[in-house]
Amino acid sequence: MVVKSQCNGHRVTGLYVGVNNVRRYFPRNIAAIDLQLDHLRIQCGLTPLFWNGHPEIHDPRLCDWLESKQFQGKGCRSSMPLAMIPSGENSFILGPAALNRHTRARRTADSPAADSDRTESVLADSRLPN
Repeated sequence: MVVKSQCNGHRVTGLYVGVNNVRRYFPRNIAAIDLQLDHLRIQCGLTPLFWNGHPEIHDPRLCDWLESKQFQGKGCRSSMPLAMIPSGENSFILGPAALNRHTRARRTADSPAADSDRTESVLADSRLPN
């Protein structure tokens, strides 16, 4: 799935998951998820708002990681698309999204097979060195 970093001024404030992604990839009312951020594994709590139309993840460690990947001291100018790949029960790998292939596939196909191809494409590209 493709998610986006959220910015407020010069800081990253969280990760926007999206209502459709919540319905599809998150078991109802889980309290937390595990995120793999490069070599770091963190657990992020999910607030009640996550389930009620505000599908956002807020965690200071996640925000610091996102800032290091996105801005490298330049400030927050726009959100950054990221691949969030399921990797077990309530566990995900977060990395860069392969925009060129993923965006094109998403706009032209909505079949389950296309979803699988997109996930494999994003995962393969997220394993490339930064």
